[in-house]
Amino acid sequence: MEPHQHGSSHGEARAIDIHTHFVPEHFPPLPAGSKETTWPSMAPGESCCHRHVMVKGENYRTVTNQCWEGPKRVEDMAATGVTRQVLSPMPELLSYWMSGEDAAVLHRDINEQMARLAAAHPDKFTAFAAVPLQDVDLAIAELEYAATVLKMAGAEIGSNINGRPIGAPEFVPFFAAAERLGMAIFVHAIRPVMDRVIGPPQLEQVLGFPNEIGHAAASVITTSLILRHPNLKIAFSHGGGSLAMLLPRLQHAWTRFPGLRGKIEVAPFEQARRLFYDTLVYDRDTLLFLIQRFGADALMLGTDYPFTIMESDPVGRLTQAGLDEATRNKLRYENADRFLSGAG
Repeated sequence: MEPHQHGSSHGEARAIDIHTHFVPEHFPPLPAGSKETTWPSMAPGESCCHRHVMVKGENYRTVTNQCWEGPKRVEDMAATGVTRQVLSPMPELLSYWMSGEDAAVLHRDINEQMARLAAAHPDKFTAFAAVPLQDVDLAIAELEYAATVLKMAGAEIGSNINGRPIGAPEFVPFFAAAERLGMAIFVHAIRPVMDRVIGPPQLEQVLGFPNEIGHAAASVITTSLILRHPNLKIAFSHGGGSLAMLLPRLQHAWTRFPGLRGKIEVAPFEQARRLFYDTLVYDRDTLLFLIQRFGADALMLGTDYPFTIMESDPVGRLTQAGLDEATRNKLRYENADRFLSGAG
């Protein structure tokens, strides 16, 4: 039993945060001969604890040492009752817009840095790899390296790969490899279509991400991916985004349209309950709705640590929702244990 944290909501033993992000303190140099213009670099920030992630000569995001320093992350975890974090790259680092060869170099360096951090704190961190899905063969090779050499537990992938949904047929060999290797897959929203959103750039995260991740999850259901790969563990960020609201309409259409019934082999509601989702919805009533829609066995804690939009009290949110102890334990760590346990 770990020490009791401040507040009654933090007094239970384990809590696994499935949705946290890693940014390296330094990026590798651009490969010799490459003309890639989106290769990231680091510039000093206003203090010793800050760095600017530079892309095309502009500051993409200012990050803190929370992104790469294990002791700082562990300190923050103790304050919120989280006992383990799953590390995933900042989504922009997935770099699907680069050539596959360039992205593979960047990903290898980031993956090795994450693996070292996890190895230095094996009781606190689990690491998910980045893979260059714009080239499926290279992505499979990096997934195999991450599984067998770096001993990582899974991979983070974007909700679309240069506009192609993750349910598209060209990505099936990658998911088959993940199933074979026992590597969990965490799907994060990336570069949503924003043509009909009016407002500042931050609305990409606020309004664009939920719609984007809902469509990605729907593509997995409409292609019956999880039926063909029943041991694949796949989770969706941001509570599955809009999927929970899309499901009744999809289910109803499935019962009415022969074309859908012939293409979608098992009811959408049933397929949705075979997937995993994080709890990053910032609201008691929405969390309870997701439990009703997807089932208590499908949800895992997620915070988006250490970025500004993160959930600051993930364990407390479960207590606020009035969940019984058995359900709290499922969401705190039991479902994450299953998600991270590999194939079978």
